[in-house]
Amino acid sequence: MIKTVCVFSSSSSAVNSVYRETTIELGKRLGQENFDLIFGGADVGLMGVIARTAQNHGAKVTGVIPKSLVEKGIVYQEADELIVSNNLRDRKEIIESKSDAFIALPGGFGTMEEIIEILTLKQLHFHNKPIVFINSNSYYDNLLAQFEVGYEENFAKKEFRELYYVSKSAKDTIDYIKHYSPKQLPDKWF
Repeated sequence: MIKTVCVFSSSSSAVNSVYRETTIELGKRLGQENFDLIFGGADVGLMGVIARTAQNHGAKVTGVIPKSLVEKGIVYQEADELIVSNNLRDRKEIIESKSDAFIALPGGFGTMEEIIEILTLKQLHFHNKPIVFINSNSYYDNLLAQFEVGYEENFAKKEFRELYYVSKSAKDTIDYIKHYSPKQLPDKWF
C-alpha cells in the first residue's frame, strides 16, 4: 500500500509561475488523498511550497536534510518530522527507504540527479515503486527525448519505458499512484 510519497523539486523561487501552480495542486492532492510527504527538508523554492501546501491539506510532512544545509538556515522548521542526515548521499538513502512512491516536479540538477538514481535503482530491481515525472510546461521533454535515444541506440531496453510514468498534471499523477500495479521488467543487461 502506498502511503508516503517522495517529491523531488526545485529549491529555486525564481521559476515560472506555472511550476508553482503545479506544485500547489500536487500538495493539495497529496493531503486530500491522505498521503504523507517526504522531501528534501528545505523551506526554499518549490520545496517549501510543496511542504507547506501538503501540510496545510492534511499530509504529515517529513523533511530529510543534510546537516551542512541546516547550517545555511533553509530548513522547513514546521515539518512534522525532521531528519538531519550526515550528507547528501545519506539523505537520498533515507528518503528512498522511507518512500512508497516518487514524483519529480520540474527542477534543476539535484532534482534530476535524485530521480535518475531512483530510476536506476528500479531498473536494477532494488525496488518496484512508482516513479512519475510531472512534465508541466513540457519541462522534461528533452530529458525524455534523451531516454528515447538511449532505447534506440541499445543503451537501455525499450521495455524500460515502463519504469516511469510521464504526467502533465497533479490529478493524473495521484490517479497513477493510487492505481499503480508493479510490472515485471527484464534484467538490465542485453
